[in-house]
Amino acid sequence: MASIPSTPLLANELDIVIPTIRNLDFLEMWRPFFQPYHLIIVQDGDPTKTIKVPEGFDYELHNRNHVENLLGKRASCISFKDSACRCYGFLVSKKKYIYTIDDDCFVAKNPTGEDINALEQHIKNLLTPSTPHFFNTLYDPYRDGADFVRGYPFSLREGVPTAVSHGLWLNIPDYDAPTQLVKPHERNTRYVDAVMTVPKGTLFPMCGMNLAFDRELIGPAMYFGLMGHGQPIGRYDDMWAGWCVKVICDHLNLGVKTGLPYIWHSKASNPFVNLKKEYKGIFWQEDIIPFFQSVVLPKECTTVQKCYRALAEKVKEKLGLIDPYFTKLAEGMTTWIEAWDAHNPSSEAAGSLTNGMAKVNLGK
Repeated sequence: MASIPSTPLLANELDIVIPTIRNLDFLEMWRPFFQPYHLIIVQDGDPTKTIKVPEGFDYELHNRNHVENLLGKRASCISFKDSACRCYGFLVSKKKYIYTIDDDCFVAKNPTGEDINALEQHIKNLLTPSTPHFFNTLYDPYRDGADFVRGYPFSLREGVPTAVSHGLWLNIPDYDAPTQLVKPHERNTRYVDAVMTVPKGTLFPMCGMNLAFDRELIGPAMYFGLMGHGQPIGRYDDMWAGWCVKVICDHLNLGVKTGLPYIWHSKASNPFVNLKKEYKGIFWQEDIIPFFQSVVLPKECTTVQKCYRALAEKVKEKLGLIDPYFTKLAEGMTTWIEAWDAHNPSSEAAGSLTNGMAKVNLGK
């Protein structure tokens, strides 16, 4: 068993957000690590269904009725019958940090057989800087036993604030449907003991099943889009959020880390069901990726909200030509920011450029 800190890190500053349609028995395995923290459970699907939560956890549970009562007309921006509904939990949280996990993810073990405290590693990732402007070949230089290698510019060693910690998974890999179909028995058994910063200007496929972020730095951009019921696409919610977040982090000089910690992903979803959800996205992403690779945000965008509004306009202008869905998605992005600001009235000032970007010496 991994050692548990006598005083849990950030116990009063972090919420754990879990989207679900079932009883949360999986929390028993996580009890040693999660019990000190507040849980925000977002119930998807039928709001009349009773979701059972093991005793001893501090939690609040929100279903679709709660979403509609709180947001009114703006509830249209929160997806239904899709794990994208988790972003509602991000919106209602009042904590500085968020960790979100899926209910089919269990505690993994490291190569020595110890349980991995995924939450503790995420917190360590978030509390140490990122290095997006120059790649360190020993990966994260702020980890114990590592440092900046010879030739790394001293002017960049201060790093930038870390906004996102993206964890990985053992056992069932996060594959798309075509890959699932051709590799139905493949399992990820490789434990790579590394954390690295995703370089500036590089996109990545963000997975929401084991993810932590600084809500004050990047929260308004953590919108998981319009997916699921009534939408022509699914299973692109976390990736859409990741592309938006990365563009904004690059613009505001914030960092994104990926690697440790690992969780154990226990259940493979049906590849045929997944293909029905993904097939339009598989075609669309060949246009979506070049859009995000080339998009430039105006210098006047000095907060996450301003960046996100500008990005929504560009989505409507450029991607709206591909399919009317993207015009609807852009409107959802705008509605999301309106809802965020309405329920987090001081967040725009807290996330201003002067709190992150201006403090960092880029050696220019």
